[in-house]
Amino acid sequence: MTTTAAAGQLNELRAAIGRVVRGKDDAIELALVALLARGHLLIEDVPGVGKTTLAQALAHSFHCTFQRIQFTSDLLPSDVIGTSVYVPSTQEFEFKQGPIFANLVLADEINRTTPKTQSALLEAMNEAQVTVDNKTHPLPQPFLVLATQNPIEHHGTYPLPESQLDRFMLRIRMGYPARASEKEIMKREGAGALDAMGGAVMDAADVVRMQEAVARVRAEEALLDYALSIVERTRTDERIILGVSPRGSVMLHRAAQARAFLDGRDYLVPDDVKRLVLPVFAHRIVLNSRYVSTQRKSEQTESILQEILDSTRVPL
Repeated sequence: MTTTAAAGQLNELRAAIGRVVRGKDDAIELALVALLARGHLLIEDVPGVGKTTLAQALAHSFHCTFQRIQFTSDLLPSDVIGTSVYVPSTQEFEFKQGPIFANLVLADEINRTTPKTQSALLEAMNEAQVTVDNKTHPLPQPFLVLATQNPIEHHGTYPLPESQLDRFMLRIRMGYPARASEKEIMKREGAGALDAMGGAVMDAADVVRMQEAVARVRAEEALLDYALSIVERTRTDERIILGVSPRGSVMLHRAAQARAFLDGRDYLVPDDVKRLVLPVFAHRIVLNSRYVSTQRKSEQTESILQEILDSTRVPL
């Protein structure tokens, strides 16, 4: 699928989601970037700002299967990926699929479950498959995990380890809506917000074709070197003890390709990279404890990344 052919559908998709998620164009764009780039999205913010609504709106915007998993402390890995059940009539074990077998999976409050259950998502997010009893089961395509977590609620939560965070292409925050947008939310409350979207805009097969087209978006060598310069500086900055991994470099490239495709281009420009450095890298680096200030850790991380970004020469 060409960028021109996809432009109309993508604009219609954005508009449909925007009728439900009011005043959050940046969050909608980044959610679509994750979808088109075959990535996964982590939304970290205070309760009640529309994290779950964004996931539901995205699922309703195209014909796909959708599952919501409410993560709790007693959730087991088999509750997520499924389990083998003995069938007396055949005297064999039959695999019963769990809710992970859907095109879009909402992992609600993912940090409320134990690390054991969190790790059940690792293979699915990295390889789009799950392995049970030495048998591999492919997941439907497209496949997107959209996870939410509330950063200020620490009681009864299990922070995601670096290996889990690294599987998410993007981490974003919704933020509070503007006054006018919040008034619209108040007016429509209880009136079935998702009904305002109308029908689905495209099929799952259309999304897969767009994902394939995104992979063909061109990147000049100078832009790849620019991205790698930023990555290397996260590994040498004394304020950072864990820099961006090679997976992070790949994620930035794929996300930039998706953003270019959303803009109707089949080539990258420096702005594609610059605008995605913070949402792609901020959750992947770990600060040196000697430099941690009273500022919230995520905000300090983004501040350091912004310094690196501002001081890295942009290719002409």
